[in-house]
Amino acid sequence: MEPVTVMITGSGAPGAPGVIKSLRDNGERSIRVIGADASSEAVGFKLADARCKLPMAEAPDFIDTLLKITKEEKVDVILPMVTRELERLSLNKDKFKNEGIIVSISDIDQLKIANNKGNLLSYMKERGLSVPHFTIVNSKEEFVKAAYELGYPDKAICLKPLVSNGSRGFRIIDPTISRYKLLFEMKPMSTYITFDEIMSIFDESEIFLQLILMEYLPGNEYSVDLLVDHGRTLYTIPRRRDAMSAGITIKGEIVKEDDVINYCNEIVQSLKLHGNIGIQVRRDRNNTPLILEINPRIQGSIVHCTGAGVNLPYYAVKLALREDVPSVSVGWNCKMIRYWKEFFY
Repeated sequence: MEPVTVMITGSGAPGAPGVIKSLRDNGERSIRVIGADASSEAVGFKLADARCKLPMAEAPDFIDTLLKITKEEKVDVILPMVTRELERLSLNKDKFKNEGIIVSISDIDQLKIANNKGNLLSYMKERGLSVPHFTIVNSKEEFVKAAYELGYPDKAICLKPLVSNGSRGFRIIDPTISRYKLLFEMKPMSTYITFDEIMSIFDESEIFLQLILMEYLPGNEYSVDLLVDHGRTLYTIPRRRDAMSAGITIKGEIVKEDDVINYCNEIVQSLKLHGNIGIQVRRDRNNTPLILEINPRIQGSIVHCTGAGVNLPYYAVKLALREDVPSVSVGWNCKMIRYWKEFFY
């Protein structure tokens, strides 16, 4: 098959090496990988065939700079891995398409729902799709009121900003977890926090960031990787998250749990998302899978699917090029465990 050039934005992300590995090990064609990142020391730069430093996603010249580089490097497909870039890329994808460059991304209207946790849960609830109990709060007073309405202190609750990524701002308020245990038995990156600590943090700033407050789901957690063709699911692969570090899966298993698969299919079909999509799901007290959030992009541990025989990053490239995406068997119960590796320079 003809060789192609693929750019990965956010190549400094922890999942970038796995995506580059997946693209290289596609078994069909040669792929030239361009690593792009706002940092000059992105780890993906050590693995890519070429590297380029980008402005931050919010910078006025982000699109023009990216377009110039992709034309110079003769890029065929862009696989974005940075949440903050998605809406700008979607708004400008026709500029790239006019130059023969395909951005693998959903349409802007769908992204505005998927990227905002409040919009997403409200959208799903209005359409009869199951969601956790939640409230959007705009002040400290609303936060306190919503917490008690959700059952605190008899039940644990959790909070997160409406727009964030990488677990930033996510915390669990569980009155059954002792401060002694938090200090001496849990690592400092624990997501548990007390109600009083949250109130104290709110008092430190005159600005109240809009938050979503929701019930805590105590069951198994899954990262579900999907490949979607404008709402039509081609693959839906749940990965049970058995151990995590700083929000990244370090131990997990590919599991065939039909209720999780069917639930995620309903969501992406309703939203008509496109490309590589990630959905975070967790089971409630009744063992029902409920959504936590959508990552409308490649997720950090998608290489686990490659290990199970389904190369979703490469299949997204084929989908972007309008090539047939093969139907292959998923290696259910494939387990993954991660370890550290170093580059010296």
